[in-house]
Amino acid sequence: MEKETEQNKMDKIISLAKRRGFVYQGSEIYGGLGGTYSYGPLGVELKNNIKQLWWKKFVQDRTDVVGIDGPILLHPKLWEASGHKAGFGDAMVDCKECKKRFRADHLVEEAIGIDMEGENEKMNQAIQENKIKCPACGKFNWTDVRDFNMMFKTEMNGVEESVFLRPETAGAIFIEFKNIIDSTRKKIPFGIAQIGKAFRNEIVAGNFIFRLREFEQMEIEYLIHPNMDWEPLFEEWIKLQEDFALELGAKREDLRRREHSKEKLSHYSKKTVDIEYNFPFGGFKELFGLAHRGDFDLTQHSKYSNEKLEYFDQDSGERFTPHIIEPTFGVERSLLMTLISAYNEEEVEGEMRVVLKLPKKIAPVKVAILPLSKKEELTKPTMELFNSLKNSFVCQYDETQSIGKRYRRQDEIGTPFCITFDFDSLNDLSVTVRDRDTMKQDRVKIEEVESYLKEKLK
Repeated sequence: MEKETEQNKMDKIISLAKRRGFVYQGSEIYGGLGGTYSYGPLGVELKNNIKQLWWKKFVQDRTDVVGIDGPILLHPKLWEASGHKAGFGDAMVDCKECKKRFRADHLVEEAIGIDMEGENEKMNQAIQENKIKCPACGKFNWTDVRDFNMMFKTEMNGVEESVFLRPETAGAIFIEFKNIIDSTRKKIPFGIAQIGKAFRNEIVAGNFIFRLREFEQMEIEYLIHPNMDWEPLFEEWIKLQEDFALELGAKREDLRRREHSKEKLSHYSKKTVDIEYNFPFGGFKELFGLAHRGDFDLTQHSKYSNEKLEYFDQDSGERFTPHIIEPTFGVERSLLMTLISAYNEEEVEGEMRVVLKLPKKIAPVKVAILPLSKKEELTKPTMELFNSLKNSFVCQYDETQSIGKRYRRQDEIGTPFCITFDFDSLNDLSVTVRDRDTMKQDRVKIEEVESYLKEKLK
């Protein structure tokens, strides 16, 4: 019953996301294209606000982090050096009856509750012994489990080798390491941050925007001395990631840490921890990640490029290859978590109110400005108020339907404040300001509205 309730909540969020202009299915008029989505007028505002909050918190407000914006198309040799060309894949299995393809580890885990990622023979055995049927057609007729590379391949004029759309953003940071050192003269420890698109040609098993073929990452490669006592710093970054999730509206009880076992660690990693969120589909799943990557990346790129990617400490005269701690954040998963955390249904005066209690700093619209009626004697001064506030806040003007229905629309999109200009406003030069969460209404002088909102939206 609880599972049905959670799925019902997810269905409502997906419906609201489309109806109110947050997220649309990609290429829907052509039947859709799996794992692709468009972000509507409110979705793009929310997405940008999340990215801006991240950039301010992790780049602009710190003296030890700088940013870059690297290209999506990178030299083919980079993917040889990183190991992506040879070993970046998922174990897949095909149904011989309906020809659909599935991630084998997901298929097995959903059927018997055991994570066998990376153990193809064990997964083959589990599928056969447990007679796991195809989720699409219900038949039991599988190919063997085998690995498929997830990189998107393309061609570039003048380049003989195949070129790939980057499957992660980190590569662009590593290969610009030397340029960043030379141009910024930053001293280690320091970090290099980037927000950018990545592409993975993987099986996408529903769950809305949780797993996509085209997605954005917010990443930092934090460079440290090889002999540094890194455990306290690692713990500090985990806490910073958790704090960011809380800033986006997550509840503390919906977050947990999961450390990767030694058997599941990447061969170069000293430690990897996922920050997981309790999603309505399947419980706790990865939201953010933190990994100690050692010196693997810079060493590999140095080897394949024949360029020395070392750091020279002018104070000590020492040269060394830095080690890297990598905090990773997914933009789309952050947005999804934010919508889920914010979604509330409340009974108000005998009727149900749907409200997105988004943190004010990331709400797509900060203020809705509403004339009580469509009469020109109200709409004209209301529009003047809108024009006076729009340079300070993202505002929305709305004059259609009753004031109650307009309040409900703004509640559904998470607008923190609604301002109503009524007939009394013509005489007392005041407006009614309504708070989204408490529904409390204050009467505020028009000349004081801007300072009132600035204080409330801090």
